[in-house]
Amino acid sequence: MKLDFDWKPLLLAPVLALAALPLTGSFSTWLTLTVAGLAMGMIVFIIASGLTLVFGLMDVLNFGHGVFIALGAFVASTVLGGMGDWTGSQEIWRNLVAVFPAMLVAMAVAGAIGLAFERFIVRPVYGQHLKQILITMGGMIIGEELIKVIWGPGQIPLPLPDGLRGSLLIGDAAISKYRLLAVAVGLVVFGVLAWTLARTKIGLLIRAGVQDREMVESLGYRIRRLFIGVFVVGSALAGLGGVMWGLFQQNLIPQMGAQVNVLIFIVIIIGGLGSTTGALIGALLVGLMTNYTGFLLPVATQFASIVLMVAVLLWRPQGVYPVANR
Repeated sequence: MKLDFDWKPLLLAPVLALAALPLTGSFSTWLTLTVAGLAMGMIVFIIASGLTLVFGLMDVLNFGHGVFIALGAFVASTVLGGMGDWTGSQEIWRNLVAVFPAMLVAMAVAGAIGLAFERFIVRPVYGQHLKQILITMGGMIIGEELIKVIWGPGQIPLPLPDGLRGSLLIGDAAISKYRLLAVAVGLVVFGVLAWTLARTKIGLLIRAGVQDREMVESLGYRIRRLFIGVFVVGSALAGLGGVMWGLFQQNLIPQMGAQVNVLIFIVIIIGGLGSTTGALIGALLVGLMTNYTGFLLPVATQFASIVLMVAVLLWRPQGVYPVANR
């Protein structure tokens, strides 16, 4: 039986990793860099997955996505700040008992703000991409100022819980405990999204609504409500990504969401402008490329992701898994 699935993009990350092996000098160094790159890629995927959903399924260019990232991180800092007995423990399970509720609260707050953002900022400009860019950027600026009002304009720390600090030794390679957690969370997010979109009735309705909204509405389903739900989920995922990114950086500033916006758009462009699987591949490529370049040629680290995007687009101008109707 002939398979229609295009498997070639799945080889990009393994090929990049194998190409870097002889350049790093030792297997232990390569393994450390590879796991760190995969972890960074998973965190970037979590951040980008929300925007991928919103653009791929709703055709909304939300340049204000960064405000939900920053909001999630700052909310988590408040929650974790009140759980010092749990975050200060050397037992990992106690740390996770603190981190997971912080993630859930951050997602809930980001989702609630996302609901208001969609209602008052995005809804009036559906179908108007230029206006979407302008008004959502304005929304992000307002959101950053509100964060400054609540948490202050300065940098605040978000240290890792004690049990998640340090590394595990695999031979001579040091693997960060937190990076392993980031990989696990990223895989769970991807699995849930892929299963929901491909295997559930809600996913079927959303995909059908993208292709032919009038037909689905004629069957009695309210696509607008589904799309609002997609926007809320996308905002909540941005909040979760903000928590992961904040713990990765271990400090927070109100502009942190805007700082990663360029990286997010590189990922979704590589992925195909709306493909969840493509966004995962793009994020992993960006994470690996950033870490390898930072080790081998630090001066070029800032440009590595752009060079990667150009190389992928020269191969596939519409991204690795382009959305059919775009």
